[in-house]
Amino acid sequence: MTVSFADKHLENHLPEQHVAGVVLAFDFGKKRTGVAMGNTAVGVAHPLATVDSAVTERCFALIAQLIETWQPVLLVVGLPLHSDGTAHELTQLSQRFARRLEGRFNIKVIMKDERYTSETASAALREAGITGRKQKAVLDQVAAQQILQSFFDEQHAITRR
Repeated sequence: MTVSFADKHLENHLPEQHVAGVVLAFDFGKKRTGVAMGNTAVGVAHPLATVDSAVTERCFALIAQLIETWQPVLLVVGLPLHSDGTAHELTQLSQRFARRLEGRFNIKVIMKDERYTSETASAALREAGITGRKQKAVLDQVAAQQILQSFFDEQHAITRR
């Protein structure tokens, strides 16, 4: 499930006017926000960075640097929901974060259901032998990678129909 702030409804595909380019994805958290990047032409997501979310202005300054460097055509923000689809305590905060991104950077933001991404990311890191503090350092960006990869996979499935 994806939610676009521009249309205020669920969106299952890229905007028609969308051109190929870099996409940045965010796994928002109160303390840390994971960032991943990928290109719509390739459809493969990569972990990129973990940004300290505790101080809003510092967080957005670091995101501005990432946007300046990568020049994304689209931003994807994970939408935290409970397993039954109801709002999570972070749902409104993530939506606010997404609105701020869209407002500050004038780049379309799409929200993507992020249920189970942190668990999937943690399991993948454990399987790779990354645990404890080492896992904590990269977990959020790997969760952002999961969000973005899920988005790319969904887009690929839609375009193959």
